[in-house]
Amino acid sequence: MKNFVKGDKKTLTAWAFYDWANSVYALVISSSIFPLYYGALFRELGVDSFTLFDTDIKSEAIISYVTAIGFMIVAFISPILSGIADYLGTKKFFMKLFCGIGSISCMLLYFFSLDYMILSLLLYMFGLIGFWGSLVFYNSYLPDIAFEDQQDKISAKGYALGYIGSVILLLINLALVMQAEVLGFDSPLQAMRFSFILVGLWWIGFSLYTFKFLPDFKNGKKITRSLFFKGFRELKKVWHQLSDHKSLKRYLVAFFVYSMAVQTVMIIAAYFGEKEIAWESDSQRTTGLIISILVIQLVAVIGAVLTSKLSSKIGNIYTLCALNALWIIICVYAYTIVSPNEFYIAAAAVGLVMGGIQSLSRSTYSKMLPKTTDTTSFFSFYDVTEKIGIVLGMSMYGLVSDLTGKMQNAILFLIIFFAIGFVLLLRVPNKSNQIG
Repeated sequence: MKNFVKGDKKTLTAWAFYDWANSVYALVISSSIFPLYYGALFRELGVDSFTLFDTDIKSEAIISYVTAIGFMIVAFISPILSGIADYLGTKKFFMKLFCGIGSISCMLLYFFSLDYMILSLLLYMFGLIGFWGSLVFYNSYLPDIAFEDQQDKISAKGYALGYIGSVILLLINLALVMQAEVLGFDSPLQAMRFSFILVGLWWIGFSLYTFKFLPDFKNGKKITRSLFFKGFRELKKVWHQLSDHKSLKRYLVAFFVYSMAVQTVMIIAAYFGEKEIAWESDSQRTTGLIISILVIQLVAVIGAVLTSKLSSKIGNIYTLCALNALWIIICVYAYTIVSPNEFYIAAAAVGLVMGGIQSLSRSTYSKMLPKTTDTTSFFSFYDVTEKIGIVLGMSMYGLVSDLTGKMQNAILFLIIFFAIGFVLLLRVPNKSNQIG
């Protein structure tokens, strides 16, 4: 904390730069290159399932279950570690720890193999935990280092840096895969594995700039036994407070339901496209999926702007209802698609509503909060709610896909979640519908 000045531009820039460092995980590992590599491993063997613990499980179900377990771990440990970090002033330590776990796991994905499936899946899961775990402490730094009138601007700067950096590395990786043999790789698969190393190096390398200038708030306090459950006590307190705020409680229930579906779509989109679309060749599959991901990223920005304008005219709740209705239409359409062009259309539609529903959901929650100084606990509750929703959504998707043998059938359950979310939003008291 030596020489720390709140609002210092160098500190704020260093904080925002972590988005540049870690967003490559979300785009390259979660959304594009890794799903391509994962699907290619199964196609190479001519199978679409794997035997784990004497049970045959579909490839897409395996990754759904592992993702769900990873998010469940994050949802459980976040309140514990957040409480410890706040009390001891060790946010920077935990942020570094999760950054290291995530980036090293990404590099070790180079060795991901069906011959060592359990170890490989653990590496994938640790990458996920590292990414989401570091974000918990990264986000919590914002009110510590920036004044209220600086927070929107610097947060937007981080988002912009993350988008630019991740797209740059994705395009580099696309070039590596498409020109694999020219560049000296044995195959496109080896180039994909090399891209995992690039992600880890990019993440940990650029984060050094962030860690150099972020302040350390260590205060010399000692860990006590009761400290381990401080975060859960805060969440319990928020839950009891919700009883006095019917609008907020009803909104959170609606958010929990439709967020299950939103987050599941975002995570499985590339796996769905990789397996269910009738690509003419592996080369078209690689190019097509990455183009689709870029389309989603670009259109999401437009969608967020349009959603903001619509909410200012008809209110947040009615806008969220409209977005849930659009999601239902998209899911019905996705159930029928088989061609690349149809998938591109679906990707553009997903981007349009994805950016809007994410940004509006969080801002609606923020506006509905009661007058309190304990906003950190309320947002921690929101974050845990979202993570548990992802766990249930991914588990349900994996189960239905595994039992029926077809990913499209799982989409029917997502339609149900969006429909229930739509109805629950209408139950939020009318006064809240005017939030804009």
